[in-house]
Amino acid sequence: MDPRHRRATMATLLTLTLSAPLLGATPAGATPAVSVDAAPIVAQAPYSSGLELPSPTGPHPVGRRTLHLVDRHRTDPWVPAAGHRELMVTVSYPARAARGTRATYMTDDEARLLLEERGLGGVVPPETVADARTHAYVGARPARGRFPMVLLDPGFSMPRTTLTSIADDLASRGYVVASVDHAYESVGTAFPGGRTLTCVACARADTVEERAAVVGGRVKDMSFVISELTNGRQAGELSHVIDRSRIGIGGHSIGGATAAATMAADRRVRAGVDLDGDFFLHPAAAGLGGRPFMMLGAESTHSPSSGTTDWPEAWSHLNGWKRWLTVAGAEHFSFTDLPYLAGQLGLSDPAVPLSGERGWRITRDYVSAFFDLHLRGIPQPLLDGPGATHPEVAFQP
Repeated sequence: MDPRHRRATMATLLTLTLSAPLLGATPAGATPAVSVDAAPIVAQAPYSSGLELPSPTGPHPVGRRTLHLVDRHRTDPWVPAAGHRELMVTVSYPARAARGTRATYMTDDEARLLLEERGLGGVVPPETVADARTHAYVGARPARGRFPMVLLDPGFSMPRTTLTSIADDLASRGYVVASVDHAYESVGTAFPGGRTLTCVACARADTVEERAAVVGGRVKDMSFVISELTNGRQAGELSHVIDRSRIGIGGHSIGGATAAATMAADRRVRAGVDLDGDFFLHPAAAGLGGRPFMMLGAESTHSPSSGTTDWPEAWSHLNGWKRWLTVAGAEHFSFTDLPYLAGQLGLSDPAVPLSGERGWRITRDYVSAFFDLHLRGIPQPLLDGPGATHPEVAFQP
């Protein structure tokens, strides 16, 4: 998350913490722990309570596989003693049928670390977060055909699971979607061997220059993921349903910066989306060579008048199809799963006018329209200008 979002994050965290009696009493004298770069985690009810992620809107059932990828040509930049660079990748894809075990949202350990980071450790059972209902089936057979691929990259310190809703929705619409976790860059990510790696990088990446180094490392990660998923060695039969000529990328927060930088470094990526993230690299968003790019962010921090973003610089360097869209009433995490889940429990932040459900619908509609236009060639009137169906969205400049 960008530094300017710290106050918003703290305000949201405070609201959710004060709402904790709905879920259980906060221990006397407990002080909520605040991580600058992690999203405010809401306490989630177990599946039996009806809490679930939004249903995908496309015609395909969704399959899911999780891959552990190791780049043996690189050493981990944060913990060199750990050896080679490791990634966890969730692949969501169009399936032949909705069969198999329903995928979990995250592991209990991952949920526990998120809750502890929010000051809710011991208050909310980790399984209430881990068991939020998803709509994907583990190991389901891929649908026949070849589909465009979209890579998704989360915000700094955020696990890839926070982009599950958009990943599964795109998969239901006929995309293979690879959501990536980078070792030691999230508050907690499960790796093989019973390891749950925590955010070593969080204590070493506060300045713009340090964040630029994070982006640079992630660019190498994303290019590596593309190669691994398309060459068949790791992805197996999934590689046969990926259309290598139609690859896109999107990301939230620093993941959005990664999207632009990956496009600049890797010509295999045809189109990209930045969800509410600054670019950190200068010149911002340079080197895309006329390929389409869309920026979708909160009006309060990413409008031309906000004065707190490098989006004007990025806009000046984008020389192909481009859109700069801002959403009234949104905040930094409105483009992730978290406010949607919070809203189901009545824990929405009163300082954020946009509801979690509305934020999800806007994100879904514009992201899917963008990739449908640029990876499938399907006209999208939604992207032509302001419309009555999405009055919160302004086209800039």
